[in-house]
Amino acid sequence: MNDLSRANLAAQFSEQMTLAVIPLVAVIALGASAGQTASLQGATTLPFLLLSLPAGVLADRYRRKPLMIATELLRALALLLLFALFRTGMLTLTALGSLGFAMATGTVVFGAAAPSLVAALVGPRDLLTANRRLEIARSVAFTAGPALGGILAGWAAGTPAFAGAFLLSLASAYCLSRLPHEAPRPVSPRHFLHELTEGVRFIAVNRYLRPIVATAFVFNTSWYLLLAVFAYYAIHSLAFTAQTVGIALGVYGFGMVCGAFGYARIASHLRFGRQILLGPACAALAALLMAGTLHLTSGSAMRYGVVFGAFFLFGFGPIVWTISTTSLRQVVTPSGLVARVSAATMTATFGARPFGAFLGAWLAASFGTQACLIAMTAGFALQLGVIACSPAVRLDSLDTTPVD
Repeated sequence: MNDLSRANLAAQFSEQMTLAVIPLVAVIALGASAGQTASLQGATTLPFLLLSLPAGVLADRYRRKPLMIATELLRALALLLLFALFRTGMLTLTALGSLGFAMATGTVVFGAAAPSLVAALVGPRDLLTANRRLEIARSVAFTAGPALGGILAGWAAGTPAFAGAFLLSLASAYCLSRLPHEAPRPVSPRHFLHELTEGVRFIAVNRYLRPIVATAFVFNTSWYLLLAVFAYYAIHSLAFTAQTVGIALGVYGFGMVCGAFGYARIASHLRFGRQILLGPACAALAALLMAGTLHLTSGSAMRYGVVFGAFFLFGFGPIVWTISTTSLRQVVTPSGLVARVSAATMTATFGARPFGAFLGAWLAASFGTQACLIAMTAGFALQLGVIACSPAVRLDSLDTTPVD
C-alpha cells in the first residue's frame, strides 16, 4: 500500500498543480473571459464523462498496474508538450483545452482502477484504514498543489508549474512500477457493451449506492459551477491576485487534510451514517458563505476570511464523505464488479464536472458570475436534501451494513 499511496500523492499533486495553473494562465496570459475559462474547465473534465465507464471495464478485464502506468506516462507527455508550447509562445486556448483533456484521461483511469486494486490488496476490515491513507495523500496534494501552482503562476508565467507536474507524473509511474506483479486476468467471454453497463445496473438497484451517486452528481455539478468562474470572479470582483487564488484552493486542500487526519476521531463520535451526512452538510454551509461574498466589496478584508472559510469547509466535510462512501461501495459491491461500479460512479459524479462547467459558461455569458454563485448555492442545498432522505445516513457502522 505504501507505493500505491506515494503514486497517488504524486499523481494527485501533478493534477492539482495543473488544474490551478491552467485557468490562471488562461486569464492572465491568454486574456480569457469568464465564459472561456468556464468552457476550458468543461473541456479538461470531459474525460470523466466520456471515458470513465470504458476505463472501469478495462480495469476489471486487464491488469491494473500497467494500465495505470501507461496513463500516467500519457499525462507526462501532455505536460511536456504544454510546457514546450508555452515556452515558445505557441500556446492557445484550444491547445490548452486539448492537452488538459489528455491529462485528465490519466486521472480517469487511475480513479477507476485504484479502488479495485485496494480491494484486492487489503481485507474488508482494513478498507477504511487503506482508503484513509489514500485520501490523506490526496488531501496533501490538494493542499500544496493549488497553492504552489498559484504561486508559480505569478513567477516565470507559470512554466515551473508545468515542469514540476511533469516530473511528478513520472514519479507516480515509477511508484506504480514497484507494486506487486499482477497475474494476467482471464479473458472475459462476455461482450464489452454488456460489461460496460453492468456497473450502472448494479448502482441503479442498490438502495445505498443509488442516492449516494445522485448526491455526488449534484455536488460535483454545483462545485464546478463555482470552479468554472472562481478565478475570473476572484480576480475581477474580489481583487484577488493569482497567488491568493492559489492559496484559496490550497485552503480547500488543507480542509481535506484536516478531515482525512481527523477521520478516526470523527468516526469515534459519529455513527457511520452521520459521517456520510457530514460532507453534504459542510458543502451546503460553504456555499452559503461563498454566496455571501456577493455582498462584500473588493476592498473588504472580510472577503479573504469568508472565501478561505468556505473553501476549508468544501474540503473538510467531503473528504469524510469520500472515505466513508468509498468504503461502503467496496463492501456492498461484488469483487468482480468493483472497478466497473467505481467507474460508473465516476461517470455520474466526475462526469458532472463538465456539465457544471459548461452550465457555468452559459450562465456567466448570459447572466454574469452572480447567477453562477446563486445556482451553485441552490445545487448544494439540493444535494444535502437528497442524501438526508437516504437509507445510507441511517447506518450505524460499516461492519453491520447489510448487502443487497
